[in-house]
Amino acid sequence: MSISSTPEGDNKALRINIQGRFDFSAHQDFRRAYEDVDFTPQEYEVDMTETTYLDSSALGMLLLLRDHAGGDTATIKIVNCNEDVKKILVISNFEQLFTIQ
Repeated sequence: MSISSTPEGDNKALRINIQGRFDFSAHQDFRRAYEDVDFTPQEYEVDMTETTYLDSSALGMLLLLRDHAGGDTATIKIVNCNEDVKKILVISNFEQLFTIQ
């Protein structure tokens, strides 16, 4: 499991990349990925190209990111999900809270 973040668009956006299993063991790294930046992103993009697994604690971490980013006014995209990950997000009605691509 590896989580990294990179600023994009002149520090207007933050891309968070998740590799491997996204579960409770990723909690600290995921939190650091969006809290330890020296700018305030207007948008967040969670790239799950290399995410192989997602559990309920990962859903909770995404909700914490949403709260951190401003709640209902947050702009967060979850992109490049494989079919299994996307199915979990859809079953959990996360498409009502996030843009899932």
